[in-house]
Amino acid sequence: MVRWRDQAGKQRKRGFARKLDADRFRAEVEHKLNSGTYVDPAAGRVTFEAYAERWRAMQPHRPNTAARTRSQLTKHVYPVLGPRPLAQIVASELQAFVTGLPVAPSSVRPIWATVRAILSAAVRDRAIPYDPADRVKLPELPRQQITPLTVEQVERLAGRILPRYRALVVVGAGTGLRQGELFGLQVADVDFLRRTLTVDRQVQPGPSGTVVPGPLKNRHSYRTLPVGRVVVDALAAHLEAHGSRSREAYVFRDDDGQPLHRNRFNRDVWAPARTAAGLPEVTCHDLRHFFASVLIGAGHNPKAVAERLGHADPAMTLRVYAHLWPDDDDRTRQAIDDVFRRDVPTMRPSKEA
Repeated sequence: MVRWRDQAGKQRKRGFARKLDADRFRAEVEHKLNSGTYVDPAAGRVTFEAYAERWRAMQPHRPNTAARTRSQLTKHVYPVLGPRPLAQIVASELQAFVTGLPVAPSSVRPIWATVRAILSAAVRDRAIPYDPADRVKLPELPRQQITPLTVEQVERLAGRILPRYRALVVVGAGTGLRQGELFGLQVADVDFLRRTLTVDRQVQPGPSGTVVPGPLKNRHSYRTLPVGRVVVDALAAHLEAHGSRSREAYVFRDDDGQPLHRNRFNRDVWAPARTAAGLPEVTCHDLRHFFASVLIGAGHNPKAVAERLGHADPAMTLRVYAHLWPDDDDRTRQAIDDVFRRDVPTMRPSKEA
């Protein structure tokens, strides 16, 4: 019989038929305890669902993220992996889970990210000795190129939406704010003298139809944007007609003076406007794509566009908008021609030839 205390100080024991096997096991346990790699065998017997629910309760998720995570787990993950003990989940089982998900390839990734986060936490908690999710292959994403709105389409949207929200369309197209950032804009964030707009918060749907202000997506999302006269004039006219004297008041509010709720706005305001404008598939996020396309067309480099959009790095900007940058074929040809015309003498046949 081998007896030992785990890292939590709890006494454990295990019996063997032969002393040789007991000595080998004792040496192995002592080594793992001393090296910090010990894993409690009992911890791996906890089911994936039981561990995931504990993990989910400890996450500092925003209400929207918490609801999405709960939905992913209950709808897609628990029916397949929920009853499985953590220690018995293997890579081939996870590969089959990913391959069998009845969703589009783009939707597989957020579901898989949640599963990976849970298994990684189980490794850190030493409930399992290694992460079985390593090297699981995800379905390839179809190559989709964004087709930005035209100026005429943006103007049609602004003309068809309720008058109270026309400035919202102009500001969205003229600043590239995400919808939550647009709804979270406060009067104090607009500097009419310097013609800048500070992005400092976003508004997300909360429980029971409420609206919850919160931090931005990442640290790069906190930014101060230069805005043109079109945006400044639209904001000034909007605040004159629908604004509040309080600097902490939201710029865009509903008829009752409350912050805009994304679900209600998209259903009751945006959907009728885009239908009336003949753009049934356009979302509020397309205003952000329009803004990016205008900057790219004006010659801004990826770093500058990333900063204006609040992207974490230019690589993300290039993944989304690379096809909108001008083709470099002509520049390549011109560069070679310029070098040879300036630096290389004209080659003529020799007289001997």
